[in-house]
Amino acid sequence: MSDAVRHPIFARVYDRMSAKAEAAGQDAHRRELLAGLSGRVIEVGAGNGLNFKHYPATVASVLAVEPEAYLRQRASEEAARAAIPIEVVDGLADELPAEDARFDAAVASLMLCSVPDQQRALAEMRRVIRPGGELRFYEHVRANKPSLARFQDLARPGWRLLAGGCRPNRDTGRAIEQAGFEIQQQRRFAFRPCLVELPVTPRVLGIAKRP
Repeated sequence: MSDAVRHPIFARVYDRMSAKAEAAGQDAHRRELLAGLSGRVIEVGAGNGLNFKHYPATVASVLAVEPEAYLRQRASEEAARAAIPIEVVDGLADELPAEDARFDAAVASLMLCSVPDQQRALAEMRRVIRPGGELRFYEHVRANKPSLARFQDLARPGWRLLAGGCRPNRDTGRAIEQAGFEIQQQRRFAFRPCLVELPVTPRVLGIAKRP
């Protein structure tokens, strides 16, 4: 799968710029996302491993799936510094390298915007989460404000080209429900660490249950 997703320029730019977003408040979003997790967890689209330091001690292990080679290497470096066992592997969101119902929870963090097929990726997450388990999600989403939503629609082609396949105008909360998850809680908010990130300002953070 190593050549299935290749964004060498974007991956390096993202790796350098992500520290600014973390300092501007995204670090706190990640802590909120992972608070209270326990058991076995799969993180899909782990990127450069920025979530790893925030996993609580109640998590027994994490399988971190990342298809982009440069980001996967950076994630492996972060995993080596983590306080809990984290295995970083190559893999795709729409074909997860895991057995059915293996995990107590899945984590989707700023990745459902860029998968080719949201429903297929969410179906795979549902498959590997045990009944009663959780999907923790933190994503940028389509704006509720019509003018910003129209801007997202216009920006989508160029943004997708420059930002590793990201579609800034996806209604991800609705997609999660359509995939058979029950949203237990979520909050929407605006977060823009720099002006260029206007298309991805609307965010959602929440917990969904696999029935």
